[in-house]
Amino acid sequence: MKKQFIKVVLSCAVVAGSITSCKKSSSSKDVSRATGWKINAKEGGFQHNSDFKEQVTAPGLVFIEGGTFTKGKVQDDVMRDWNNTPTQQHVQSFYMDETEVTNKMYLQFLDYLKSVYPPEDPKYANIYKGALPDTLVWRNRLGFNETMTNNYLRHPGYAEYPVVGVNWVQATQFAEWRTDRVNELMLEKEGYLNKEAKYKALNGEAAGTFSTEAYLNRPESVYGGQIDSLQGKAKKNDSVPSFAKRSSGVILPEYRLPTETEWEYAAQANQGSREYNNYRGRKKYPWEGDYTRNGQRVGRGDQLANFKQGKGDYGGIAGWSDDGADITNAVMSYKPNDLGLYDMAGNVSEWVADVYRPIVDDEISDFNYYRGNIYMKTAIGEDGKVNVLRDSVVYDTLPNGKIVAVNLPGEIKMVAVDEEETYLRTNFSSSDNRGYRDGEPGSTRFYDRFNEADGDEENKISMYNSPTNKIERDSAGNFVRNYDKSNYRTSLINDEVRVYKGGSWRDRAFWLDPAQRRYLPQYMATDDIGFRCAMSRVGSKSKTKNKTARGKKVK
Repeated sequence: MKKQFIKVVLSCAVVAGSITSCKKSSSSKDVSRATGWKINAKEGGFQHNSDFKEQVTAPGLVFIEGGTFTKGKVQDDVMRDWNNTPTQQHVQSFYMDETEVTNKMYLQFLDYLKSVYPPEDPKYANIYKGALPDTLVWRNRLGFNETMTNNYLRHPGYAEYPVVGVNWVQATQFAEWRTDRVNELMLEKEGYLNKEAKYKALNGEAAGTFSTEAYLNRPESVYGGQIDSLQGKAKKNDSVPSFAKRSSGVILPEYRLPTETEWEYAAQANQGSREYNNYRGRKKYPWEGDYTRNGQRVGRGDQLANFKQGKGDYGGIAGWSDDGADITNAVMSYKPNDLGLYDMAGNVSEWVADVYRPIVDDEISDFNYYRGNIYMKTAIGEDGKVNVLRDSVVYDTLPNGKIVAVNLPGEIKMVAVDEEETYLRTNFSSSDNRGYRDGEPGSTRFYDRFNEADGDEENKISMYNSPTNKIERDSAGNFVRNYDKSNYRTSLINDEVRVYKGGSWRDRAFWLDPAQRRYLPQYMATDDIGFRCAMSRVGSKSKTKNKTARGKKVK
């Protein structure tokens, strides 16, 4: 320790046995400015990635620099929904998928699940089945769409078309799976995993799979406990097994659905134009101008998006003035917006992360606004360690009877935060915050006045008392569907109704406005809603080097 300290202090004046001044101290990135100790010393101690420059752009993503914008619609609301009044919001920098998730991308997810969790195994039977898109969304009682029902998901002719028939729950599960696969690749590139590790589970050579959170919390549990044999060459030579940590800078943040605020900010793409009207929220489409046709010299008159042009007109007259599609179209078929994002209007609408409410409470939050927070923490087992689910699979039955896997083998078990985290906090007081200040009677100080309905608990007066259909199994294993037949229901909105944004191939141009917002229960799917993923940015706001701050260069 004494040697390390001497290396930091270069020259000091000593008077009467005490240090009075130092000419210069080391600014080396390998020496702590807090203690003078070496960082990443062979002798042990604090380990940190001093060479980290910035977050790498993960596969499929485009960098979106954050900023302020007007969220919502400032034009007349002809639909009288009054659910998108303008508010000023600020968004942190983030990444977003260049295109919507395609059939080809989603099929890779399905193929992985089928290989690692064979559906013929009774304990895995519902993992693959629960992830399958609903191909029956194409059926119409007065239309012939069986070609899409049978071919749209799997035929190579539709490989680069956006996946549809995926509900919100399935979209979030795809994002979780994608996170693990990409971080597996990142660890391989940095030498923490051997070159073929990512294929071991797929080929049945490893008893378990890779989970990012399991690796960070209990790395010895990854791959069913076979992590030692799958470590990379650079790490096998260490006397002590070396695992990447968050401080390594190797592990990427999770893929997820974008928040509604992020999606709308990215769709508006105001960064390409600093016009006053755009900044104030008057930009009508993701492109410049008030029309859906290209006004530039090259490609003049071409449609800039895939949408329904009129009654019985889904693409235009054949061979002339056509938008190139009658249903969906291949991604990248139309020009991107100024941020390089394709199909932020038209083709398919897209799920976002938010729970729907007709109001946006900007008095509480105007920074990274999002409604849907459910705060969780890792479950701790009796041994004091993080609880990793081994062979058990946790399932959930959705209101429509579809069974989906909540947790897969090898993942960390999560539980809701409790009083240990919420006691005497000022920023949150409960785990579930989806209904916080949402305007219903329970959000007011006069709640007791609204809390009576002849003693009927289910029919108490509430703004969001949507039907509660229940489904369960009888002793023979058959589904018993209990439909809500109450006469007191006044709303379809509840905490499991999610926002979707952007117009689709089924929509008129009115819905192409990025500010428009609609909602659907998170367990439902349609033939015109898809999704794309986002990822948070850690570190600096901008990727631009040597930016200036107050006129001085930032080193």
